[in-house]
Amino acid sequence: MHSLSWFLLVIGLSVGLSSAKWNEKNAVFFKNSLGRNKVLKVNCISNDDNLGFHFLRPGETYDFSFHDSLFKSEFYCDLWQGPDFKLHASFMAYEGGGFIVHYGKKNFWDAREDGIYFTHGQKMPKLEYKWK
Repeated sequence: MHSLSWFLLVIGLSVGLSSAKWNEKNAVFFKNSLGRNKVLKVNCISNDDNLGFHFLRPGETYDFSFHDSLFKSEFYCDLWQGPDFKLHASFMAYEGGGFIVHYGKKNFWDAREDGIYFTHGQKMPKLEYKWK
């Protein structure tokens, strides 16, 4: 009975701490805000999936959605741009799961000339990563 009580408490906290509807998927969004004719190449992987390569023209977006794992949810992403895709940024685009499961969490990544900007959508995006 003790294990069941602990489980229900964790689930209750998880649902209570989230402003989203229960069971709403989390999502990661990418936008190409680079200059004219500059294509953005995106590849994201988790412990379970490789989401493949996606090529975005200026102004285009790419997104994917998922439910948090009860253990840990992580998506590592690589972005490339420039001639022959020589400029690169690699980072964790989403981290969640574990004891607190998120519902409806949104991570917005905006690729610009000077780097990769991030926001959850409520505040202005801020520069998180520079191109290398």
